[in-house]
Amino acid sequence: MAKSTRKARTFAPLRPGASDSGAPKLQGVVFDVDGTLCEPQNYMFHQMRTVLSISRHTDILEHIYSLPPEAQEKAMASIRAIEAEAMTLQTPQPGLVTLMTYLDSRAVRKGICTRNFDAPVNHLLTKFLSGCSPFHPIVTRDFRPPKPDPAGILHIARSWGLTRRVEREGEGDGVPVSDGEEEERGRGEDGLVPVEKGEEVADASGLLMVGDSIDDMTAGRRAGAATVLLVNEVNRHLAEHQNTDLVIERLDELIDVLENGFVGREIDG
Repeated sequence: MAKSTRKARTFAPLRPGASDSGAPKLQGVVFDVDGTLCEPQNYMFHQMRTVLSISRHTDILEHIYSLPPEAQEKAMASIRAIEAEAMTLQTPQPGLVTLMTYLDSRAVRKGICTRNFDAPVNHLLTKFLSGCSPFHPIVTRDFRPPKPDPAGILHIARSWGLTRRVEREGEGDGVPVSDGEEEERGRGEDGLVPVEKGEEVADASGLLMVGDSIDDMTAGRRAGAATVLLVNEVNRHLAEHQNTDLVIERLDELIDVLENGFVGREIDG
């Protein structure tokens, strides 16, 4: 059976006076935190799995959410303590301030979707980005379900007023709807829910999801956003992953990309 090729994702140039490319307008950028806005602190995950007595193949949050309430609270406190200690050692990614200053200059909305709890996120923003406009909304560990579920990114899209109406039966199957209804309908394997013709749904197709993990790329793809991988020696294998649209080595490389029009890679399906 012949492989299909997914058309490259594109967005119009942000550069003032750029000719009309016919590509859609970028509506906002969603960022991961650890490994994306700050340098990776991968040692944390080994410490967390050690204190929880789980293997490296077990998802940390899935394990914690599977525990009884009292054990869940204790486990969550233990990993918060590890993150709280690690946040004092946070180092900003090269090009962080330059990129955020640029996005502010182009009035591009910025959001955060992370599996961290709020203290490390607030610490990073206060210490390194106090001169930039705020990120909003900020989706942290308290929001469930976490990445790789697309719900956090779609929540951000919805909060920015990015919605559409399903025009025909079957078109929108798997697209989340308004808050509070997802769990009533149940979720499919992709983390989304079925919707009906005429229903208003969150639309993340105008967004970029920038991250460094398979969870980031998968959540972005499932939400319908274009994805950008901030590559490093540990995650380089994700550069050719089917959920990765574009690869950068520094955050500020994204400036030239957005100024001249985002063009992702064509991906074999």
